[in-house]
Amino acid sequence: MNFSYVAVAIGGFLGALARFGMGQGFAGLVQSTGFPWGTLVINLLGCFVLSLFLTVTLELFDINPLIRVGFSTGFLGAFTTFSTFSTETIQLIRDGQYWYTGLYLFCSIFLCIAMAALGFMVTRGIVQFRANQQGMDGEPEK
Repeated sequence: MNFSYVAVAIGGFLGALARFGMGQGFAGLVQSTGFPWGTLVINLLGCFVLSLFLTVTLELFDINPLIRVGFSTGFLGAFTTFSTFSTETIQLIRDGQYWYTGLYLFCSIFLCIAMAALGFMVTRGIVQFRANQQGMDGEPEK
């Protein structure tokens, strides 16, 4: 049996629940402003966490590949969503909310890329810090 499917399924189940919960947490703000804050925050967070997680687990720590695929593809794949982003963008256009449409597009595209880059840079900083610490301790670097 290929346990990767099981890992993705479990991660996906948990990611979908987390996404639903966060979406519910933002429901009042979305309703009062008409802006899809929940999806935006979920996607920004997902971009940062995915970049950070993959960089850490591929460059700093060896983890079970099933955990990696379960969390990255399963959990974060279900947690973030491009389809919701797309339909919310169309709804903003249909509602005549052109300023919000532009803001949402900008934030979702450029800030998500920035969050992914930030996750990568944070990991690079951790790697550099660890290398410096190991160098000061006189231990051989890995």
